Amino acid sequence: MSYLIRVMIPDMPGSLGKLADAMGTMGGNIESVDVVEANGDLVTDDIVVSLPAGTLPDSIITAAQAIPGVQVDSIRPFSGRVDRRGQIEMLATVSQHQRKRNQAMADFVDVLPRTMTSGWAIVLENAERMSRIAASSAAPEDDGTNPPHADVATARILREEEDWVPESWRMLDASLCAAPIGKTDMMLVVGRPGGPDFLATEVEQVGMLCNIVGSILN
Repeated sequence: MSYLIRVMIPDMPGSLGKLADAMGTMGGNIESVDVVEANGDLVTDDIVVSLPAGTLPDSIITAAQAIPGVQVDSIRPFSGRVDRRGQIEMLATVSQHQRKRNQAMADFVDVLPRTMTSGWAIVLENAERMSRIAASSAAPEDDGTNPPHADVATARILREEEDWVPESWRMLDASLCAAPIGKTDMMLVVGRPGGPDFLATEVEQVGMLCNIVGSILN
């Protein structure tokens, strides 16, 4: 079983090696490491680690937190690797289908979740009433409702009190991020069931990707 663990570790030589050794003592095998944010003396990393059958994920948390200065933000099941480089391939594919909007958006949401360590992505036409254009395979099903136009002018976190957000999107305590797709009438929503919350740097990255995709389509 593989898990995504988000940790804050001291920004000093050897810190990641100590964490890897601690996970190794529990039988964990690190499959990928992605630096999410550097903030002062701490670095936030997303680490995908596979555990032997019968090993509880809590053991990884215990091992990590035994290292001085290490803080565990969250841990959740995760399939695959963190691959932010896949965004380049995704943008190239979107460019190939720039005159076929729906196909381009299908390509967009197919790749985006694994490059943002998220569970799913949905593209909506954000007109007077919203309608779904494309969704990744793990996205909540379309319930057929058409919520009113959402006020999403820049990339941002979707707050709990925004009542236009379907309840199914918030299942499993999902963190939600949304951004307009350039100057089009479309909007991207990215869901991360079970967390962790989107950091400011991640929200900014979602916004930049949407601006690039919007420019390609225009």
